[in-house]
Amino acid sequence: MFFRQRWGSFPPSLINIFKEIKDDIGTNAPNTGNLTRWAEQGVLLLNATLTVRAHQAGSHQNRGWETFTDAAIRVLAEQREHLVFILWGSYAQCKGAFIDRSKHMVLTSAHPSPLSAYNGFFGNKHFSRANAYLKEHGEQEIAW
Repeated sequence: MFFRQRWGSFPPSLINIFKEIKDDIGTNAPNTGNLTRWAEQGVLLLNATLTVRAHQAGSHQNRGWETFTDAAIRVLAEQREHLVFILWGSYAQCKGAFIDRSKHMVLTSAHPSPLSAYNGFFGNKHFSRANAYLKEHGEQEIAW
């Protein structure tokens, strides 16, 4: 597969995210998996559990990370306006239950994992939809 040859050991979910960005807005994937440029534009990437053993999804669940990430989401949702929350997968979608949809855009779909990406992640157009919402509310669009 072209992506594996080009990107070597990128996580499969990240490969699928880059594929969706390309299909959605036409932006080519970077040569590295470094997403610092997103963070510099205000994008907060947050997993429910902040650590994991290599190749063992969910291995650090129920160790306190969920309390922290829930609190971070709650503070952002309550203290800011016109944020875009992108919740991929059912676990992330549960974490967004308390986000006020009249203050923020909440986009949901299947997770970009190869196990579920074809069940609604591909074609979700979250990157263009996020930028359209930001622009509509006078916020800076993200250079994905």
